[in-house]
Amino acid sequence: MISQFAPTDIGPPHYWDKMPEMSKKNYGQWQYHEYLKPGVMKHVGPAGALYTVRVGSPRLLSIETLRWFADIADKYCDGKLRFTSRHNVEFLLEDESKIDALVEEVEAAGWPVGGTGKSLKNMLHTQGWVHCHSAATDASGTVKAVMDDLFEYFKKDDLPAKLKISMACCLNMCGAVHCSDIAWVGIHRKIPRVNDAEVAHSCEIPNIIASCPKAAIKPNPKAKSVTINEEKCMYCGNCFSVCPALPIADPENDGIAIFVGGKVSNARTAPTFSKLAVPYIPNEPPRWDTLVKTIRHLVEVWVENARKGERYGEWIERIGWEKFFELTGLEFTDKHIDDFTFSVKTFHTGNGFKFTK
Repeated sequence: MISQFAPTDIGPPHYWDKMPEMSKKNYGQWQYHEYLKPGVMKHVGPAGALYTVRVGSPRLLSIETLRWFADIADKYCDGKLRFTSRHNVEFLLEDESKIDALVEEVEAAGWPVGGTGKSLKNMLHTQGWVHCHSAATDASGTVKAVMDDLFEYFKKDDLPAKLKISMACCLNMCGAVHCSDIAWVGIHRKIPRVNDAEVAHSCEIPNIIASCPKAAIKPNPKAKSVTINEEKCMYCGNCFSVCPALPIADPENDGIAIFVGGKVSNARTAPTFSKLAVPYIPNEPPRWDTLVKTIRHLVEVWVENARKGERYGEWIERIGWEKFFELTGLEFTDKHIDDFTFSVKTFHTGNGFKFTK
């Protein structure tokens, strides 16, 4: 099999030209894989084995760091590395004898090797205050604080099952918050503030109205502006994305909600969405102490009570949500009740409550 495309400066290069030779030889014929130790995997096919060293990294990297990674790949892996969807760097090599030296060098430089098997995976997150214009909390800052606290779980693989934690800085969720074991999302709690004069001078009113997924925005002809129906608004900030005269960020009321129990995997049970666990935690930069303490508590309760191989949501479904709130000590509030107009199918309408007292 050879590349089907001639060299060009339009678009990405063909994937086949960038694959390790062992991947090409075993393409479509892989037989099995195994975990040699935390962060190191072995994939085996009829042509031989390919080894992967997984290195955790933040989402935002400098060009100097990327060049250093490339130098490491040149030194140990014939220039082959890849980035995973959870921001890991994976070095791909055929020579098993080079693994220990590679691990020693990257860890000596401060880059952790781990995140494979039954471990905490590297945290998936969005842009946060670094870039996103609708963020209700920071992404890099909160993830750094939480990952620092849970770092031990990234370095070992003896958890009940894999643990995926994700973060989104607003409910538009360009992260995997809706289907992670544990996740937190930035939330706005006040509607956008309408600056009539600025709307009239700098924004296109049809675009503002079209940006709202709840049809909560109507024209205000007298002011050549718009009005917002607070009953319909879901605080997403889409309108601010198309009109800077509708700011939604609020340092006093913005904060974080925590969700649990989601997964993408189809193993054992079907994929599931996350559900609300903690409605609101205030923003507490720079270390977000309450968030960090709550996430650690949620992890430790699962580690202590889950069965072997049981993902977070599978554990909750076995014991029941009533027992989950009892074990975690979290308060159940009216915010946990899904009162969306079309949510009838999600209501707990049966009599299968698992009360423990």
